[in-house]
Amino acid sequence: MPTHLSLDDHLAALVRSGAALREAAAAAGFDAAVPTCPGWDVTELVTHQGMVHRWAAANLRGDTDHDTSASQAEGRAAADVLGWYSDGVAALVDTLRVTAEEAQAMVFLKDAPPPRRFWARRQAHETTIHSVDAISAARGQWPRASDVDIDPALAADGIDELLTGFITRGTGRLHSAEPYTVLVRTDDTGHAWTVRISEGPIVTRPGEADRADVVFSGTAVQVYLSLWNRADEITTEGRSDVVNLWRSKIQVRWS
Repeated sequence: MPTHLSLDDHLAALVRSGAALREAAAAAGFDAAVPTCPGWDVTELVTHQGMVHRWAAANLRGDTDHDTSASQAEGRAAADVLGWYSDGVAALVDTLRVTAEEAQAMVFLKDAPPPRRFWARRQAHETTIHSVDAISAARGQWPRASDVDIDPALAADGIDELLTGFITRGTGRLHSAEPYTVLVRTDDTGHAWTVRISEGPIVTRPGEADRADVVFSGTAVQVYLSLWNRADEITTEGRSDVVNLWRSKIQVRWS
C-alpha cells in the first residue's frame, strides 16, 4: 500500500484539516447534529477525534494500553473542549515529527507502510474526513466537493488507502456469488483502481482493467468523499445497484 505523498504532505494535511474541523465545529455549535454521522452531535465528533489523535500518538510511543474511553471522557469534561482538541492535534504532529523512521509500532491495515508513515497518512485522512463531518454539521446537510477545501492529490491518496488497505482486510461484508469488477477512476488526477468483488475477500489492484462491470468516476475529491460515504457525487456506469451496495456494506467504523 505505497503512498506517493511525503511525510511532510501528510503532516501538512493533518494540520490543515485539524484547523478546518475546529473552525467548522465552532461555527456549528456543540449541540448541532452531524448529518454525515447519524446519531452524533458536534461534541461527540470533536471528542472522538481528539481521542483518536491521542490514541495514535500513544501507539507511536509504544503505549498500547492507552485508555480511549477515559480519553474521550476527559474531552467531554474539559472546560475548553476545542482547546483540548487542538492540544491533541499539536501533540500528535509533534510525536510524528520526532518518531524515528525505523520505529516499531502497531498498524492495522493490509500491506501498511512503516508505522511512522502509516500513522501520518492514517491521521491525515481520519482528520480530513471528520473535518468534512464538522462542515456538514455547520451547513446542516451533506456536503458537496465544492463545499470543502481538499487537495485532489490528498483525495487520491485517501481513495487508495480505502481501496487497497481498508476494504481488502479479512472477508468484509460486500460479497457476490457472481464475481464482478468495479473500476474506480479520478478524472482530474488520472488515478484508477480495479476492485474485484466475489464470495471471498475483496481484491484491489492499481490501474484499469481491460473490462469492468461498473465504473465509478468523478473528480478525486468527489470520489474520495463519496466512497467514504460523505457525499453522493459519484458518476456510475454499468450496474446501478452497486453504488447502493457500497454504501450499505463498505462502512469504516471505530469499533
